[in-house]
Amino acid sequence: MIFLYLLIGTYILGMLFIFVYSLAQGNLLWNFWKARKKLASIPVKEMENWPKVTVQLPVFNELYVVERLIEAASKLNYPNELLEIQVLDDSTDETADLLKKKIAQYPEINFQYIHRTNRAGFKAGALKDGLDKASGEFIAIFDADFVPDPDFLRKTLPFFSSEKIGMVQTRWTHLNRNYSLLTRLQAFALDAHFLIEQMGRNNQQAFINFNGTGGIWRKSCILDAGNWHDDTLTEDLDLSYRAQRKGWEFVYRPEIESPAELPPIMSAVKSQQFRWTKGGAECAVKHIHGVMAQALPFRVKFHAFAHLFNSSIFIAILLVSFSSIGVWWAGVTGLIPEKLFKLAGVFMIGFVIIAGVYLVSYFYARRSFIKSLGQVFWQLPLFLSVSMGLALHNAQAVWEGLSGKKSPFIRTPKFNLEGGKQGLQSNNYINFKIPITTYFEGLFALIFWGMVFLHMQWRTYEMLPFHLMLALGYSLVFITSFKAYSLGKS
Repeated sequence: MIFLYLLIGTYILGMLFIFVYSLAQGNLLWNFWKARKKLASIPVKEMENWPKVTVQLPVFNELYVVERLIEAASKLNYPNELLEIQVLDDSTDETADLLKKKIAQYPEINFQYIHRTNRAGFKAGALKDGLDKASGEFIAIFDADFVPDPDFLRKTLPFFSSEKIGMVQTRWTHLNRNYSLLTRLQAFALDAHFLIEQMGRNNQQAFINFNGTGGIWRKSCILDAGNWHDDTLTEDLDLSYRAQRKGWEFVYRPEIESPAELPPIMSAVKSQQFRWTKGGAECAVKHIHGVMAQALPFRVKFHAFAHLFNSSIFIAILLVSFSSIGVWWAGVTGLIPEKLFKLAGVFMIGFVIIAGVYLVSYFYARRSFIKSLGQVFWQLPLFLSVSMGLALHNAQAVWEGLSGKKSPFIRTPKFNLEGGKQGLQSNNYINFKIPITTYFEGLFALIFWGMVFLHMQWRTYEMLPFHLMLALGYSLVFITSFKAYSLGKS
């Protein structure tokens, strides 16, 4: 009986965490609706005197995308005498030679090529090193897989209307959204973050984050906040909290778009997800006590908690998914009252709220309800299923972040897929050693398919949708992980 009580307690605590998280998401959705009207009414004044700007392009072994990046940077519509473009290259392969040749094609543009012989501090170290040499009053940053809008600087700089504004973040859009099912599902998640979450937080002056790229900083803000730190895997989130805790204000503008590529294979997605979730957990440990001790409104503290610990939802999903098996067994065998068993389904309302957030972002990003209606019926449940299927992988990352285990910065390989799918086969950066967790994902898929079978046999349907999505999610993650591995070996 003690073991049963532990299972039920784990299930309830996990579901409570998911429910509280869903309330935060619901509040962000409400503020997103309010923010839409405000955005259009904010006047934007043309700047009379344009400031000196440094654009930083951090690069590490990006053979397939650096030429496109340099070409896009060369087209920035800004006075040459006020623009400095730093190419912060940590590459150890032929990317360095390729960059030098490409930059030489634009002698009229102030490209500054900075090559480090070591990767001390990884991306944070490269940005910090470049900042020491930067002459610009403002610092724009673009990762290697981005294609900056030529008018990016002219669109963002006017929003530094106050000396208190330290950063302006723009919305990521997706060059290869329709490339594959995997890219469509990633776009599903990112659209919700860049529309609902960023707009919802910014509308109520809660902490938002610089997303690592597609944003522009006031240089004095970076320095005042303590410059770039390399003690977490998400240096962007870390600096964002340090700056806002010191009183700097951030602006988010969803109408300014920054196009980029989405990872097309599961190994690259997992690499990115691991870095984001572990880094988020590291930042939670680093900042939560300071945020809670600071004299801030309750709403700001509440959303800061939800923001910093949002990756912990994967631990909650992992615990709930397996404890739900015990709860189901206790219900059908009469170990717990039937009413209590059915009450467990009430907690699923948290998943309904979260699904609603993604639904709204999906329709809003496409500006068309009718055309998108047919797609959303299958993409939403599939997205939620794959998100659950990543629970084991991401929970491991979160646990490492919360417990203080350190690991190196592993950048996500870029592909430049505009030439077609054949680019996957010849990519030098696919070197995926399959981890033990992938085999467990296959095992979990079998377990939850077994649960689906038992639900049908016993005619207990309360938890059938949940277990079916887990079975489908783990299956897809397992299969696509091995498919990515086979690409790396070919």
